[in-house]
Amino acid sequence: MSQTALLFAGQGAQVVGMGRDLAAQHPAAQALFQQANQTLGYDLAQVCFEGPESELTKTENAQPGIYLVSWVAFELLRSRLPALRWQATAGLSLGEFTALAAAGSLSFEDGLRITRLRGRFMQEACDATRGGMAAVIGLDEEPTRAVCDEAGVELANLNCPGQLVISGELERIQKACELAKSRGAKRALPLAVAGAYHSRLMATAQPKLAAELARITVQPPSVPVIANVSAQPHTEPTAIRELLVQQVCASVRWEASIRRLVADGFTRFIELGPGKALTGFMKRIAPEAQILNVADVPSLEATVAALQATPP
Repeated sequence: MSQTALLFAGQGAQVVGMGRDLAAQHPAAQALFQQANQTLGYDLAQVCFEGPESELTKTENAQPGIYLVSWVAFELLRSRLPALRWQATAGLSLGEFTALAAAGSLSFEDGLRITRLRGRFMQEACDATRGGMAAVIGLDEEPTRAVCDEAGVELANLNCPGQLVISGELERIQKACELAKSRGAKRALPLAVAGAYHSRLMATAQPKLAAELARITVQPPSVPVIANVSAQPHTEPTAIRELLVQQVCASVRWEASIRRLVADGFTRFIELGPGKALTGFMKRIAPEAQILNVADVPSLEATVAALQATPP
């Protein structure tokens, strides 16, 4: 019997219009967007549907917006396929909160509120520092770590073979890009982001996030949820809170997380949320796996058809 893992999108997946066709065609989705607006006290749905892009890309809007659209995709898939079962979840950075909610560790509303606050705290850290990030393409992990050590930056994301992301002070990022290219990277290019996510420059966000996490109920997950920090399943609520706080500054070990699931016998992966970045990573990590995604109405229909054709 095949095992199915649900994967949830992270920041950077946002795009103006995300979720709009799902809400237009599915009353249940529209109701979730309305519930989110009431929970947060502002029109997040309008920001997702209409932008402008400058508003959607603000970290405090992008994070709850991606969480919300991912949750809508999850709920619609569940409603279309009531017999669907999954045996694990994982999410990229922000997506780890959606993964925990899908496993029953967080309520939908608490996850929405905490991702809004997480985004705000991280934006405050960005505003207080001059940080940036860069993608390093075509260089292995160890030489990239050596580049980071030499330039004084940090390895932020280990996404898939040949695609890593570094993070740190802007002037050091530029030096690291030059070093990476001199060491054989095919490309090393700065990313259009607000700051140095998953680096020590985010440290001021950690105690604020810890305080908010202490205020919400966290339950043991109903299925394994792979933690970004450890690439291992989450355990009990106190440890979940601690790892979510660590994650703000720690490396996202995405490739290791997926390899853990593959080693545990997972052969089907469903990406939920805007974009297809995780699908792209999966094709580099485990091309033999069945990879599906739900981001909009066409991809929802295609995934439902594929799952009906190949039930677990």
